[in-house]
Amino acid sequence: MFLSERRRGQLAALSIAAVVIIVGVPLWWRTTETYRAWLPVSQIKELAKLQLQLSADVEVVFARGTVTPEQQKKVPLTQTQEEERAIDGDLIILFLILLIRNTKLESKFFSCHVLFLPEDTALSESPCGSLVVYVIPESSSLLPEDVNVYIGQRRTALLRIGPQMRVGKTLEQLLAHLEPRIKQVLQVMSFSHNDITAALSDRVRFSPDNKESIADSMRAFKSSPGYEITFSLLNPDPKSHRLHWDIEGAVQTYIQPLLTKLSPVANFSIDSQTLYYTMLGVNPRFDTSRSAYTLNADSLAHVINPVEARLGSNAASSNPVLNFLLYVPDAQHSPLYIQGRKKQEVPSNAFHSPRWGGIMVYNVNGFYGSEPEFPVDINIDMAKVMGVFLAQLRLLLGVQSSTPPPGFLVARCGSTGLADWELDRLMWSRSVENVATATTTITSLAQLLDQIGNIVINDNIAQQVSSAVTSLQLAVAELEAGNLGFALQYSKEAILASEKAFFDPSLLHLLYFPDDQKFAIYIPLFLPMCVPILLSLLKIVSEARQRLEC
Repeated sequence: MFLSERRRGQLAALSIAAVVIIVGVPLWWRTTETYRAWLPVSQIKELAKLQLQLSADVEVVFARGTVTPEQQKKVPLTQTQEEERAIDGDLIILFLILLIRNTKLESKFFSCHVLFLPEDTALSESPCGSLVVYVIPESSSLLPEDVNVYIGQRRTALLRIGPQMRVGKTLEQLLAHLEPRIKQVLQVMSFSHNDITAALSDRVRFSPDNKESIADSMRAFKSSPGYEITFSLLNPDPKSHRLHWDIEGAVQTYIQPLLTKLSPVANFSIDSQTLYYTMLGVNPRFDTSRSAYTLNADSLAHVINPVEARLGSNAASSNPVLNFLLYVPDAQHSPLYIQGRKKQEVPSNAFHSPRWGGIMVYNVNGFYGSEPEFPVDINIDMAKVMGVFLAQLRLLLGVQSSTPPPGFLVARCGSTGLADWELDRLMWSRSVENVATATTTITSLAQLLDQIGNIVINDNIAQQVSSAVTSLQLAVAELEAGNLGFALQYSKEAILASEKAFFDPSLLHLLYFPDDQKFAIYIPLFLPMCVPILLSLLKIVSEARQRLEC
């Protein structure tokens, strides 16, 4: 009887232990584990070691008189030039220039004169991201004598053969002479090493001699899917003058054509407002020699904060805000002029703040007359104002107006405020910037999720990460193929998907218990039950060992 009771106790202990080990532990592990959807970790690691390759198609068209019929037959249909640059020893930029297509110009092209070329009506249209360089003879009358390269509004350029390439030179000498000049045209009309370095300003370290790229990267807003543009009229003295500005008509005439052309880059929304009794927050100094008030360059930095507090905020939107302020001085501080660091008057009487906006001072004391009756009705000259704001808008959006090399003639951008090749330069920079930003965001997210293993990765987050990785791969492939429009679109999709995944509220690690806290909670619950079972198992093992020894 004693043995049977003992046997039943052993079987009960073994049964309970088996149920705990076979059923309880897996069930507990399954119900408490963190759900983590699959992520393309291997592809993300490959993106972290990305070697970016940019390709630009340059079509070279030889005009009559530049090559002989015998040379024309020997001109290669396609020639590839490669230039490899390393940026910060991490990201490799590989420049490819694709040459040359042998084509004759139509005779009607040569009847045109340079004065009729600003609209480039006689030149063929080139796809986005590509260029067409027309090589013309030295004796051509299309360009003035002191101009060797003419850059039009579209993606075209005229290149005059130099005097050292007269008749009698071989084709190899002609091509060797043209290659560095075509690269120079490419750096003006397309991307350059400085442009790419400025686009990667958040990822690379600048060299001390690259001051131009530093200034450009700090001035312009970073790439964003959308921007909010706000025009504000500041009237600090409404008792002295009633201001009238046709902001809606001015925006449609001067700003909207530029924004329409920039639609592939980002979306824009525009609003305007009029603020009364708003001062600049800085007391101007009276200059007795000019009988006018002045604002020095050193005091301009203190103007922004007091004014910004009155502008309001677009809290409903996460897009950057570009502020453009038109300030009309009060009668007591009029006229008011802005002085540069060399104590010289700024011609536009305006200044801009990097990654914030611009302010223009508009003097109206000339409208008062000898015996004014206050308040004076004043109609603001919007053409003058919008000319200044348009130039500031180009700078803030990253449209770089660099000084062309000697011998270059650049056509004016026209009514749209932006040439086609300027748009291409901006699209190159934004595509590279988007790829680098999205890559950094995705790799940072992957590292975060790898370090904190108890964060739940839902299916929607995994879907966004996979979408971002796919869009990045497509953007890189399109950049290598020279398809700039598709590359920019895919890079924008990668930015949106990566940021949506990175800032998802469910990824907040404070929402989940660390593993040590889980064990601290469960051990007091399961330890009292597990101790008797463990002691019974140890006793059973000890008795079985004694029987074997006997």
